Amino acid sequence: MTRRNSLPAVVLLSVLLSGALSGCGIRATTVPVDVGPAPSRVSCDTPAQPSGQGGVQGFRATVELVCGSQLVGVERVVPVPEKRVLKDPVALVAQALLEALERTPSAEERDAGFTTGVPAGLTAVAPRSGDPAGTVRLSRKPEDLPPVALSQIVCTLAGNDAVSAGPGPVVLGGPDADPPRAWECTDAVRSRPESVPTLGEIVRPSASAGATPH
Repeated sequence: MTRRNSLPAVVLLSVLLSGALSGCGIRATTVPVDVGPAPSRVSCDTPAQPSGQGGVQGFRATVELVCGSQLVGVERVVPVPEKRVLKDPVALVAQALLEALERTPSAEERDAGFTTGVPAGLTAVAPRSGDPAGTVRLSRKPEDLPPVALSQIVCTLAGNDAVSAGPGPVVLGGPDADPPRAWECTDAVRSRPESVPTLGEIVRPSASAGATPH
């Protein structure tokens, strides 16, 4: 009568697997290995925007939000600020875009992975006498803003025809008398918004222009 193998099938399978792993140069171990959490994935799909906002006056613009550690443009209907204390048209558009950047992304945008780093309360102020045409002055010095926020602002303003006359730098300044600087939205800035945008040369006022604020 043939004698059956006394090793249970489970034990036999364990021995075979151990030998196979040893043959491949991998030591079998029973110690759990922490490989970290599974990488999170976001779609970064921009949700469809409504054609209007119930009679609210506004304009269509691309607002740069953060998604997947990069800048991704989201098309929105941007309302015109209700308190139009800014007479300069460039500053008025810049103020509207800043408010759009400061606003918490919608539930659909958050589900798709969108966030914003632009702090609340940042405003556009009137340009100073002698500033080049198209200069946007902020209530805080651009250099003092978080890099992600500055990247969002630079790339959003650079993509708006009312602020930027075409591809090229955006001229930003702070609320003080320091001359404004030129900032560029490059592919490197869009892919790594945590790095400071390209800082261009100081834009000096013309010799005939005064230095007193409006």
